[in-house]
Amino acid sequence: MASTPVQKTMGRSSWRAASHSFDVDIQEVMIGRDLNWRDRQTFGGDLRAMMDEIEIRRAIASDAPLISELVTNTIRISNSADYPASVIERVIGNFSADAILKLMDSRNVWIALQGGEPVGTASLDGDTVRTVFVSPTAQRRGIGRRVMQTVEAAAFANGIKALQVPASLTARNFYARLGYSEVREVLFGEELTVVMEKQID
Repeated sequence: MASTPVQKTMGRSSWRAASHSFDVDIQEVMIGRDLNWRDRQTFGGDLRAMMDEIEIRRAIASDAPLISELVTNTIRISNSADYPASVIERVIGNFSADAILKLMDSRNVWIALQGGEPVGTASLDGDTVRTVFVSPTAQRRGIGRRVMQTVEAAAFANGIKALQVPASLTARNFYARLGYSEVREVLFGEELTVVMEKQID
């Protein structure tokens, strides 16, 4: 029997049960990294050259297997420190190639490529940013920031003034650096995510 999700408003000590049916989106474990000042000083011109090679475009059907593999690898490697194996495997089960194809029918999905290889992805579902992942081998290069800028620009062009993102514990600091504020915590079984929000006007 599935557990009942629980929500916690930031700054309050009491938990309240929420009548919310569990779906893929609450399960999503977000991951993103960004360069700090020391990294930028270290890499210098080489980093700028690498970033110039990044292509971010709307995903197409043939990208689904690539995105599935990227998401699966990222969750297993990057999020395992913050979630138990049972949560990791359950979440991964929702990101098969077929599942990604279905998401493309209802959301705008982007893929980031470097040298033709997938290094990042994100999607926009109305006013909610979802499925943000950066390959473990490509993190700390500013790719996550560039992907998010692409998503935010698309949202703004569609008249959206504020965005929400259900962030994993792994990625909450990344979103905070991009200007997102924590709104509430959502608990489902052993999985805790943090809903964050940002004004983009």
